[in-house]
Amino acid sequence: MTEPTNLFTTPHDAATLARLHRELERAAEREGLLDVAYRTVDSPVGSLLLAATPRGLVRVAFDVEGHDRVLEILAGQLSARVLRAPARLDPAARELEEYFGGRRRSFGLPLDLSLSRGFRRLVQQQLPSIGYGQTRSYGQVAELVGNPRAARAVGTACATNPLPVVVPCHRVLRNDGTPGGYVGGPVAKATLLSLEAAA
Repeated sequence: MTEPTNLFTTPHDAATLARLHRELERAAEREGLLDVAYRTVDSPVGSLLLAATPRGLVRVAFDVEGHDRVLEILAGQLSARVLRAPARLDPAARELEEYFGGRRRSFGLPLDLSLSRGFRRLVQQQLPSIGYGQTRSYGQVAELVGNPRAARAVGTACATNPLPVVVPCHRVLRNDGTPGGYVGGPVAKATLLSLEAAA
């Protein structure tokens, strides 16, 4: 029989904590209280934070962005009801694994684009039309969205893309063909371009 004092102690073993967290995830999902679910996945470009709302994948963040900081921002921008809930992000994790394994060339995930507005959102919606293994310049993307003089604004839209890798801003280069900046850093951009070029 369990001693009464043991009923009020904090569980110390990892299995119990994991079980309690899964129960919390299920209860939050069932009650409609899970506004932002997140998990992390390993990849050739480092650890990626994935976050999703009920509408779809809302954020992909590189380790260099600071995952805790990104979660704080999401809590401020979307909802304070943020919880590690890997199950909601299983499809995203699977598609990313397939992409990095060379078995996927485009993503079929529902996306929540609520973190982008106006011209930035317009640009980000156009980026998936740049095919796997292809690149475009900032100027070419500006022409695609109907504003040929907005190459600099295209650069800003790419730099603020909340869904890198999935929404392929890494395929946009400077007008002289050099890689340009990237939210995940120059090595991550080069890695993604090399992965696609090798296929």
